[in-house]
Amino acid sequence: MATVTGALDLGALTLVDHHCHGIVLDDLERPAFERLITEGDPPAAEEGAFDSPVGLAIRRWCAPVLGLEPHVPAGRYLERRAELGAPAASRLLLRASGTGTLLLDTGLRPGEILDPAAMGELAGAATRELVRLEAVAEALAAERPPAAEFPDRFAARLRDTVKDAGDGAAGLKSIVAYRLGFDFDPAPPARAEVVAAAGRWLRDLGAVPGAPRVTDPVLLRHGIWAGAELARERGLPLQFHAGFGDTDLDLRRADPLHLTGLIRRFRELGVNLVLLHCYPFHRHAGYLAAAYRNVFFDVGLALSYSGARAAAILAESLELAPFGKLLYSSDAFGLAELYLLGATHFRRALHQVLDGWVASGDCAVPDAAAVAQRIAASNAERLYRLHP
Repeated sequence: MATVTGALDLGALTLVDHHCHGIVLDDLERPAFERLITEGDPPAAEEGAFDSPVGLAIRRWCAPVLGLEPHVPAGRYLERRAELGAPAASRLLLRASGTGTLLLDTGLRPGEILDPAAMGELAGAATRELVRLEAVAEALAAERPPAAEFPDRFAARLRDTVKDAGDGAAGLKSIVAYRLGFDFDPAPPARAEVVAAAGRWLRDLGAVPGAPRVTDPVLLRHGIWAGAELARERGLPLQFHAGFGDTDLDLRRADPLHLTGLIRRFRELGVNLVLLHCYPFHRHAGYLAAAYRNVFFDVGLALSYSGARAAAILAESLELAPFGKLLYSSDAFGLAELYLLGATHFRRALHQVLDGWVASGDCAVPDAAAVAQRIAASNAERLYRLHP
C-alpha cells in the first residue's frame, strides 16, 4: 500500500469498494493482460496498453508489491507475475490494497471470473453481491417464457435473485447507459407495452446468435422500474453506470444530467440512486448529489485510469458534493492490479486534496480525517446497510 505524508495519515484507512468485479486467475500472456488494462479497442502491437497512464501506474505501484523495483519494464513485470503465478500475485496485490469489503457486480462474464466467495478468500475481505437488472432479464429470456408472463416472472426472478445472493444482495445495478443511454422517458411503461416488447424480443431471439441481450427501450425501462420497486421495499440503492466506459458505450448519452427526471421520481419513492464513475461528467454528478437527497456517486474507474491526474478529478468532484454523498470504488475487473491501482490512486488523490485544504487553512485536520473516513468507508456502510 502506498504511503503518503503530510498533516493527514490516510494509509490506515480500510476501504469499502462499493462497486467492483471478480478477477481471472489464469496465467496471461501479454496480449491478454493488456486487453484487461484498457477500456478501448485492443492496442496496436507496436504500442501496447502499457503505453498509457494505467500502464505507467502498474509499473510504478504494482511492481514493488511483487518484489520488483518501481518502473521496471513491462516485460519484466509480466515475467515476475508469471514466476509467482497468477493466484499468488493476485493475492499479494489484492491484500496490499487495504480493502476490507467488496460489493461485487456478478452480472459481467460470470463464468470467466471468480465468484464472491472466492474473491473474499483471495482478498481477505468481506463480500456482498450487486444484482444487475439486465442480466436477470436475459437469464429469464433464455428460458423463452410466454410474453404475457414476462412482467410477473421478471419481478419474481429479480426478487429471488436478490434474496439468494450471499447474505442477500447489497444493491441493484443497471447498465442502461450501455444499452440505450440516459435520454429515455423516465416514466414506467404500461404493462401492455412490456408484454408487446417482450413478445418481439422473445420471437427474435432465435435469429440472433449468442446469448440474449436486452436493448429494447421499453424492457430496459421496465427493468429499472421493477428494480426501483424492489429497492424501495428492501431499502436497497440502485446503481447506474455513468460516463467513462468501453466502446459499447455512446458517451454523449451517458451524461447523468439526462437522469434528472428519473431522479425526481425516485426521490418521491424514497429510492437512492448511485452514479458510478461519471468521468468526464463528474462535476455534473457532484451537482446532482448536492441538489437531490437521493443521489450518491463515485469517480472510481476514472481514478484507476487517470494515473497522476487522479487528484484533479477527485478535487473537481468535491467542488459541490456534500461529503456524505461521495463513495470509493475501483470498478476493477479481471486483474488484481486494478484493485491496487484504484485504492492507491484514491488514497493519494484524497490525501493531496484534503491536505491541501488543511495547508491553506480551509479545513482543520480532524475535519479532514472525518471526511476521508466517510468517503473511504462510512458512506458506503450506511448506504448499503452493511452493519446490522
